[in-house]
Amino acid sequence: MKLISEHMGFVEYITEDGDTGKKNYKIRGVFMQADIKNRNNRMYPGEILEKEVKRYNKEYIQQNRAFGELGHPDGPTVNLERVSHMITDLYPDGKNFIGEAKILDTPYGKIVKNLIDEGAKLGVSSRGMGSLEPRRDMHVVKDDFYLATAADIVADPSAPSAFVEGIMEGKEWVWNNGVVREVDIAEYRKDLSKKTKDREEKHIKVFENFMSKL
Repeated sequence: MKLISEHMGFVEYITEDGDTGKKNYKIRGVFMQADIKNRNNRMYPGEILEKEVKRYNKEYIQQNRAFGELGHPDGPTVNLERVSHMITDLYPDGKNFIGEAKILDTPYGKIVKNLIDEGAKLGVSSRGMGSLEPRRDMHVVKDDFYLATAADIVADPSAPSAFVEGIMEGKEWVWNNGVVREVDIAEYRKDLSKKTKDREEKHIKVFENFMSKL
């Protein structure tokens, strides 16, 4: 499966005074979109995105473990040391999925709070894994799509996706006993393409090498 990241628009800020006099910070906005070709020429069918959002709500949001990071992570897993916020709500509104997140009092969360206080404009970017099916002028996300986080906080949600495309090139992500691991498929393809008399033996060696890295 490919690592897929989608930049959405800027979010609105919500600040509330807490019971202890401490300010609470939240962000709210469109976190994901269905049935629309996005700027990365990808489209998420509504039924696939809705099914995955339901799973994400049940397994992550309702369990208070739907975390997101500040910046552009380079893999599908959430790094706890970089967590800046916790997603508290994600629901459909037409073709949009509206999300809300609470900014946490973590080192990266404090950076977000300071940025908000200083008037910075921030956006969100979803992150997941899935297979892509080419169709005319776009790629359609298939039903194996897995949402890793509904929103990372980014400075420029309108930036080109060259960063993500660079990550995706030549790499796959696989499940292994519930753990996501990166596999560099370029070497395997290169190895298999070499001419050899003992092709079957070569296949076995490549497979064993692949399995040893999982």
